[in-house]
Amino acid sequence: MTIGKCKHGEFILNEGCPQCIAERRAKGITPAQDEMEEGLNQEGLTLVGAEAPVAETALAAAPGSNNEVMSYYHEALKLCAWAETRVIASLDDIKVATEDLSIIARLRKAMEEKRKEYLDPLKSQAEAIRETYKILMQPIEDADTTTRKKILAFNKEQEDRRREQERINAQKLETAEAERRLNGKPSEPVELLEVSPDVPKYVSTELGATGQRDNWKWEVIDFSLVPDDYKLINPGVLTRVVKASKGKVTIPGVRIFNEPIVTVTVR
Repeated sequence: MTIGKCKHGEFILNEGCPQCIAERRAKGITPAQDEMEEGLNQEGLTLVGAEAPVAETALAAAPGSNNEVMSYYHEALKLCAWAETRVIASLDDIKVATEDLSIIARLRKAMEEKRKEYLDPLKSQAEAIRETYKILMQPIEDADTTTRKKILAFNKEQEDRRREQERINAQKLETAEAERRLNGKPSEPVELLEVSPDVPKYVSTELGATGQRDNWKWEVIDFSLVPDDYKLINPGVLTRVVKASKGKVTIPGVRIFNEPIVTVTVR
């Protein structure tokens, strides 16, 4: 049972304060929809005809009783309806809204605690399973990584060898041509190296196949030379600077503005 607090004292959060409810009705701050009025019982505590099948279905699978959770949900529905019909035209209206925001904050906290109560054991169990399987899967991951690396190493070695053979042959031909120009007659026949075939990009067997594809990557070696089109704004740095300056800083190309938010302090 979660306890709430308002100007009338303490009350059961998922039931609401009867005096606050009565005051809202006296001021006309109540849900305008007929179905909402019909759904409230004599104390304005229970909402019927507004069940959420998705929520019920989800909670039905949770361990333990879900009555407390659903009572929070129904109270939230009432608060949402009041928020939709609320008109703030005076300081008194803000005071009433402030009381509601305090109740909302307490209700949010209670619902979050219940959510954690359901999820935390599952998270712990899931984490334990992940850690166990991380250990169990490590040998297969290592075998996969090692085999892939050795295939890539062999392919690179063969490709490097082929390119070196081509380079040597080209050099021999260039030297022979230089001798011909120098002596004015053809040189002796050039004995070229046998060039290894290209590394196959695809190897197939009865059990499966392997292939090799390009995987281009990059790294910055001199940021000052990088074109502006490839530079990104750092939101984290900008936010810290703007907040610390309270809007007094000027940054070329950046609009700095203030969007106030309502804060709630629960007593």
